[in-house]
Amino acid sequence: MKNNQVLSSVGGKRAGAGRKKGSPNKTTALLKDAIIKAAEAVGEDMQGKGKLTGYCKFLAKNEPKAFAGLLGRVLPMQVTGEGGGALIVEIKRFAD
Repeated sequence: MKNNQVLSSVGGKRAGAGRKKGSPNKTTALLKDAIIKAAEAVGEDMQGKGKLTGYCKFLAKNEPKAFAGLLGRVLPMQVTGEGGGALIVEIKRFAD
């Protein structure tokens, strides 16, 4: 055994073990794909109408709490300022 290698039973990292940095987790990617396919199959009319967008419409109408949860996860990633730049927040106070 070389000095820079450590056995996993002792603890620490083994050289070359695990996913490469930045590569997606296959289980998570498969689950995400399955969820999207299921939503597309259901659609807004349980027959696939509108596919994924249709399912989101269905969810917004029938399960607003669930839809709001999804929206809360997506919105922060979608907000940008003018021309795709940084968002500028202006707070104005009015006298009583």
